[in-house]
Amino acid sequence: MIAQVEPFHAIGISRIAHALSTSGQSIIHMEFGQPSTGAPAEAIAAAHEILDTDPMGYWESVPLKERIARHYAQRHGVEVDPEQIILTCGASPAFVLALSCLFRPGARVALARPGYVAYRNTLRAMYLEPVEIGCGPEERYQLTAAAIAELSPAPDGLIVASPANPTGTVIAPEELAAIAAICRERGIRIISDEIYHGLGYGVPIASILEQEPDALIVNSFSKYYSMAGWRLGWLLVPRDLIPAARARMGNLFLTPPVLAQRAGLIAFDCRDELEGHLRTYARNRDLLLDALPAMGLRRIAPPDGAFYIYADISHLTDDSIAFCERLLRETGVATAPGLDFDPVDGHRFIRFSFAVSTALIEEAIGRMIPWFEAQPRIG
Repeated sequence: MIAQVEPFHAIGISRIAHALSTSGQSIIHMEFGQPSTGAPAEAIAAAHEILDTDPMGYWESVPLKERIARHYAQRHGVEVDPEQIILTCGASPAFVLALSCLFRPGARVALARPGYVAYRNTLRAMYLEPVEIGCGPEERYQLTAAAIAELSPAPDGLIVASPANPTGTVIAPEELAAIAAICRERGIRIISDEIYHGLGYGVPIASILEQEPDALIVNSFSKYYSMAGWRLGWLLVPRDLIPAARARMGNLFLTPPVLAQRAGLIAFDCRDELEGHLRTYARNRDLLLDALPAMGLRRIAPPDGAFYIYADISHLTDDSIAFCERLLRETGVATAPGLDFDPVDGHRFIRFSFAVSTALIEEAIGRMIPWFEAQPRIG
């Protein structure tokens, strides 16, 4: 039987947005979690030189692996062998590698609901069973050790994301330690999606590696490093899984783009420019949080990181896809329907990405406040 994979509804919204833009409508793209900025200037300059001088080919950058390993020592106080780092074509292949290294078809893997749409869909595509843990506003839409302890039977694996998509909420270091402890006790393998590390707003953001050396870590240059289109990421694996991960990467994906690897090594140390992006996101976050009450959106969990706000719109609709399409057509603001992230309750949620310029956030707010004020209430 062929695995059934649900569509990514935000892509449908984006297609409509681009069609409207082609017809002349002014569109503000807040539907995808991708920075509107490009790669750091020094990385782009290096890429121009590489294009002129390097024929490229299949290649894995040892200096980049060494730089990433040094990052874990400096930021998290964890020693990592560069050989534990498998460079990938973005975080999505890294996630596929992690799942295929750990689990046989039929294995049960737990994850938070709401959560990133591709977790659930990739699990199903690989004939693994998603075990969704409903996380509400009381838990700030995040996993807890108590919820994992209550799962019966214990799942084979757990996906952790902190900061999370779609909410931007962070698991506190002490709770992360408790999650690691309960997973060790119950024999649950952990995959930690740390793609939004570096994007935090005044709260500590810990790596699961600080608590669990056998965890697999997924990360990418797409978010903090503003290199989404370069398709560069990595998977960090325990030593015993290095051969399996390398074999899968070589057979399924070969290597990441050489150009991206060389530019990524430069980007890793462009901190001044990258921290400038973070200050923009922080400003955008504040503007949106200030504007939401005027839009009638008061039931949210303020994001600790990433660049998302996940808002309850149950007083306005029970069809988040139709709601997002109508918002787009009538205001030109593209957003993501909650159904992508939560198949149970997502019909009454919407996600805003604030990874655009501050000027566009201000324009979007100006368009949305009167539109939301004019919407009829239901229930």
